[in-house]
Formats: sequence, C-alpha cells, structure tokens
Amino acid sequence: MKAATKRKASFLAGFALYFGVLWILWDTPLVYPLKIFVVLLHEISHALVSVATGGTVERIVLDPMQGGACYCPGGNALLTLSAGYLGSLGWGALMVEAARAKRVPTRWVNGLIGSLVVLLTLAFVRSSFGLVFGVLFGAGLMVVSRRFSPDKNRILLMSLGLTSALYAILDIKSDVLDRPHLESDAFMLGEITGTPTELWGVIWIAVALAASVVLFRRAWRDA
Repeated sequence: MKAATKRKASFLAGFALYFGVLWILWDTPLVYPLKIFVVLLHEISHALVSVATGGTVERIVLDPMQGGACYCPGGNALLTLSAGYLGSLGWGALMVEAARAKRVPTRWVNGLIGSLVVLLTLAFVRSSFGLVFGVLFGAGLMVVSRRFSPDKNRILLMSLGLTSALYAILDIKSDVLDRPHLESDAFMLGEITGTPTELWGVIWIAVALAASVVLFRRAWRDA
C-alpha cells in the first residue's frame, strides 16, 4: 500500500474512532465539560455580535443542564440571534483549522483560549455555576497547554474544535427541529420575522453541514 493511501486510511480510522468514542461517551461526565464549553462559546458569540452591531451585554448565565442565555439588548437582532449556533460552529472551525496548520504553535493557541475563557467569564458571566465553570475550565486549559507536548496540544485543540462543530449541529436539531416550541434563538427569530421556527433550523443545519464538509475535505487533503 502506498504511503499516501496509508495516511488517508489512518485519517479515516482516526476520524471514525474519534466520533465513535464521542458518541458512546456523549452523555457521560467525560464529555460534559466540553459540552458546557460549547454552550459558553454559543453565548459569547451572541455577546460579541451584539456589541459589534451597536448593542450591549448585560450578563451571560449558564446552568448545569447545558442551558444558557445572553442578555444583550440593542444591536441587530437578526444577526445577534443567528450568532449563537453558527458562532459555536465558527469557533470550532477556527480551532480545527489552527490544529491543522503545522506552523501554528498550538500550545499558545490553547493557552490563549484558556485566558480568553477566564477573562470573558469574569467580565460577563453572572451565574454561580457559569463563573465556577468558566474560571476552572479556562485555568485548566492554560495549565494543560503548558504541560502538554506540542502533539498533545494539537490533538486537544482538534478535539475542542470537532466537538464544538458537532455539538452545534446536534444542538440545532434538538432545540429547533425536534422541539420547535421551545423559546430558542430560532423561535425568537421566527417571531421577529414572521417565519416558521423550523425554517431557521433548516438554514442553520444546512450551513453547519456545509461547513463540516469543507473542514473534512481540507483535513482529508492534508492527510
């Protein structure tokens, strides 16, 4: 078997193994911190877009049941509400791309992510659970980034990115398509625009799947 074929076979095996393990452990304490991390990215994305479009951020809250909310009045409601699911997907894509780039010092990237998580948590999160989680997760990521080898940091960064992208897709399906009656971002967008909640779910799922295909093809090409 040629070397290139072996590399691609190893890539497919590793990719399948990662998602298989993640699927099996999805509802276990091992994956739980990653899911709350993605919820935090979701709410931070709302906050950033609100500020970028002229709004403000009053507070972010997280709860142990993987829920969250960003109270950010003003700004462009259409963009701000769309920023949650697509934002966590976008952050995941950026992490995957950084992990793919051979010249990117992933130790620094992971340390930067940890620092930003701590700073943004202290600045905006106003729930006890959210404060404790954000500070501990961010600080833990900073410590791990210094103690892990470059290869392990790259694996960690790729895992964070892939989990963020996957969770965004599953979250859209669960909150919007499976339970359209919930007061989700899509539900509020539907009320503002006079369109069905499911329409936004379909649009966001399509964007998420298209982005995932692009990420997979880029990673496949590098294998």
